[in-house]
Amino acid sequence: MSIEARHITKHFGAFAVLKDVSLHVATGELIALLGPSGSGKTTLLRIISGLEVPDQGSGQILLHDEDVTNRHVSMRRVGFVFQHYALFRHMTVFKNVAFGLQVRPRKLRPTKRQIREKVHELLKLVQLEWLAERYPAQLSGGQRQRIALARALAIEPKVLLLDEPFGALDAKTRQELRRWLRRLHSELNVTSVLVTHDQEEALEVADRVVITNAGRIEQVGTPEEVFHHPANEFVMNFVGHVNVFHGRVEGDRAFLGPLEVEYSGQPQTIAQPARGLVRPYDLDIDRQANGKSGFSATVQHVNAAGPHVKIDLLADSGEPVHVELTQERFRTLRLTLGESVFVCPREINVFLGGQR
Repeated sequence: MSIEARHITKHFGAFAVLKDVSLHVATGELIALLGPSGSGKTTLLRIISGLEVPDQGSGQILLHDEDVTNRHVSMRRVGFVFQHYALFRHMTVFKNVAFGLQVRPRKLRPTKRQIREKVHELLKLVQLEWLAERYPAQLSGGQRQRIALARALAIEPKVLLLDEPFGALDAKTRQELRRWLRRLHSELNVTSVLVTHDQEEALEVADRVVITNAGRIEQVGTPEEVFHHPANEFVMNFVGHVNVFHGRVEGDRAFLGPLEVEYSGQPQTIAQPARGLVRPYDLDIDRQANGKSGFSATVQHVNAAGPHVKIDLLADSGEPVHVELTQERFRTLRLTLGESVFVCPREINVFLGGQR
């Protein structure tokens, strides 16, 4: 079941939440809508589901090439999983999962035996069949979210929509459920759209990531593409951590704070404002220049916990700089607080002022 949004625009009052947005999701694909708060990702999800409608005459929603723009949410066969579970507190786990099947029109409703078999099958799928007779208040947050997913799957949806489903959980539980969801999706192959503001979640779970900003789509690509080949400055700044150096481009050179580097774009005959963006792991530290382009800085703070060592520096020009080194490289350098070092970039992306 493919999903296609064509030229969707949505206003709430005078505020444009979505601005002529188009998106295609292939059958069996899991995509993540990733963007800052207010970028329109949840509104787009709700329009796909039928919980919201686009501005009159603004566009279409197609499910498997069938126009469902004006079709009620109950007729779209869409499963929806919310951040806060939305489980019925007065119902057992079994009854929560069975609810969508029991409220179907009589002609379409399965028999009690079929419902019982279906519910047990789903509880086994989410690895919680032993909790069938418990109530939501007796479950952990991760267990509640898996029950919410089982309930969404009970109606055998053509499309599964997840609105920040792990946002209310602690970091360790989120990580475990992300991996579990990825395995489950591979097994079920249900076309799925995940809304999240968690970059790690989007990059780990999704087949493709859709970066949204101010009601528009900035880039669509695989996790590797959006991270390593950002379409513009916003994407690079939003996805992952960066150091930003402000300056200008003149001719084929970029002068960015303490850095002077070659500019690979069109040479500028008149100086243009520019910014250079560098990932922390694309900066290296040494004790002397050794013929490399870079700048001097002072070690301010070292955090050696984790697979990479995070180092806060203060450039001699007064700019704070963040560097990530491997544990091996850090042990080789044996850095001390207050020490003067030399920092050089391996790779830097230069964006002219005003460029998206």
